[in-house]
Amino acid sequence: MVKEGYYFGLPLLVLGGAAYLAQWTVVAVVLVCLALFVFSFFRDPERAIPAEPGAIVSPGDGRVVVVTDEENAGRPGKRISIFLAVWNVHVNRAPAAGVITKMEYRPGKFLAAMRERASMENEQNVFTLSSEAGDMVFKQIAGLIARRVVSWKQEGERVARGERIGLVRFGSRVDVWLPKDAEILVRVGENVKGGSSVLALWPAKAVHSHFEDRQASDADTSVSAVGKQN
Repeated sequence: MVKEGYYFGLPLLVLGGAAYLAQWTVVAVVLVCLALFVFSFFRDPERAIPAEPGAIVSPGDGRVVVVTDEENAGRPGKRISIFLAVWNVHVNRAPAAGVITKMEYRPGKFLAAMRERASMENEQNVFTLSSEAGDMVFKQIAGLIARRVVSWKQEGERVARGERIGLVRFGSRVDVWLPKDAEILVRVGENVKGGSSVLALWPAKAVHSHFEDRQASDADTSVSAVGKQN
């Protein structure tokens, strides 16, 4: 369990004990049940992180609610949105290994996290991650009940695939944007687990082959130019 669970759960447990000693049985039961719910909400189980090259793992537990074409900074790609219900694990994880080149907090609304507009209008942390295959974007998004997005990382930090990066409290959403080179493996309605479920494959060779093609093209252009000069 993450430390936030103790901050929220222990006071409820203490109050429940005090209510029991005061013979307020119903109140004591309610408070203890709330404490147990909070402890469950902030649980942080270990996960088996896939070692497959190019695997992009889910940043959170939940159900895939959107897989759609979407541009990001003029680049074509796809967005995967995952809804986290209150009973899901809410610790978020890095979808790939790399460096967080940009992290932006965006204040906003608290629409129900399942709504399409939540990706753009809700309070959120937006991470740009530079991996071996290229740049990708993922978000922590607050929901109707979740009122706080928490990041444990800072801009410039290096993260491992599946590493814990933060949490969103009490129901939320996570988004992942990948360029068109990536092969999406999940569909709407699937349940995924943070750090262990593979959302897509985006091998570094896609970038390397593009770089090699560009080098070859530049070389051909140079040879052609020399031939014309001769």
